[in-house]
Amino acid sequence: MKLFNGNDIRSNRIYKNVAFSFLLKAIATIILFVMVPLTLVCLGNYQNGVWLTISSLLVWIDQMDIGLGNGLRNKLSISMAHQHTEEARKMISSCMAMLTCIIVPLAILLLILIQVTDVYALFNVDPERIPALRNALQAAVIFVCMTFNFKIIGNVYMGMQIPAVSNLIIVTGQGLSLIATWILLKMGQATFLNVVIANTAVPLLIYIIAYPITFYKVFPALRPSLSLINLRSALSLGSLGVRFFWLQIAGVIQMMTANILISNLFSPEIVTPYQIATRYFSIVLAAFTVICMPFWNATTDAFERNDIPWIRMVDKRMSLVVMILGLCIVLMVAISPLIYNLWIGNKCEVPFGITLMVAFYTFIIIASSRYSYFLNGIGALRLQMYMTVTVIAFIPLAWLASRMTHDINYFLAVMCLCIAPSWIVNRIQFYKILNGKATGIWKK
Repeated sequence: MKLFNGNDIRSNRIYKNVAFSFLLKAIATIILFVMVPLTLVCLGNYQNGVWLTISSLLVWIDQMDIGLGNGLRNKLSISMAHQHTEEARKMISSCMAMLTCIIVPLAILLLILIQVTDVYALFNVDPERIPALRNALQAAVIFVCMTFNFKIIGNVYMGMQIPAVSNLIIVTGQGLSLIATWILLKMGQATFLNVVIANTAVPLLIYIIAYPITFYKVFPALRPSLSLINLRSALSLGSLGVRFFWLQIAGVIQMMTANILISNLFSPEIVTPYQIATRYFSIVLAAFTVICMPFWNATTDAFERNDIPWIRMVDKRMSLVVMILGLCIVLMVAISPLIYNLWIGNKCEVPFGITLMVAFYTFIIIASSRYSYFLNGIGALRLQMYMTVTVIAFIPLAWLASRMTHDINYFLAVMCLCIAPSWIVNRIQFYKILNGKATGIWKK
């Protein structure tokens, strides 16, 4: 059954993207589930926890585009809705130029910091257990920074309302990283350094291959050019992008610093069961993302054309989706002991409390994001920015709860508490805008 009944081009495009993306996410889920026990075998519980902590730091680099990627996808959708192809090409060229200016000095700074900082104290790591930690960090930073610019390719596909292709690029990189890790294990070369390189260098290779395919074969009219770099286009992306950047950083503060905080407040070994539970529920989160991602730029297109009836139709379908996924989460909690046993055996024990709290957290994200995808699509970001105050409070509150209780479940409860207000506010703003009643702070 189709998620929506419309026969218009926008709805049909979304349906095709959702169908193909579901297939890709199914493959990505299999890769994810295989990668967890594989890396545990390669690295063991302790080193795997350290790698997961490092990988969350690498996400910070990915977010340093000051929101330019998301700004580009919105502006690109608007330009193509009005058939302004040359303006779209200028924006892509200008965006790539700005990204280069951001990442080069950032990479240099990070490499210097890694060299002069006591990284073992930073990550609470025993030097004897991971002697190559500094080299692994340097390699990871180099490859991730090189990937930084090329990720604009995914934003272009999303702006053109075909996010399935962006998912294909990501899944291909994940799949080849899995194969590379497996080869290292079979060759007896699955050291900490080699596993880090396999998981950061391979995605870069895929983006390098995707670049000429995208801009010389699929969208030659959008090919970046040095002669088209325009400061005005860059600034138009920057004004919207800074808002996206603030939202991205706020999300990273809570979601991605959790590993670092758990490692320091508890132990690197506790990171592994937390991440196993997170990856378990990422299945339902991935399904939600597959359904919702195409709506971001389709909403931009619909709102630009004042097609409110289409948005109302989608709203009803999304309510049904959230309810179904909520029931799936309840079922996943109930059968989690069996799944963990089949998945990782006795390699790691995941306490039920961690599973339950991660389940709550996942549902809140889904319930809130179901509205924020629409708000992001029309650029209604101001109120979302204000709500990040609750997310910024996460670090001190999590530290206080951990010191007082020494229980990770309270740490995870703070995570849920800090994002719940955004869910409520997003819902109110969505319906105010949809019904034409948004005034003052509730406007775009």
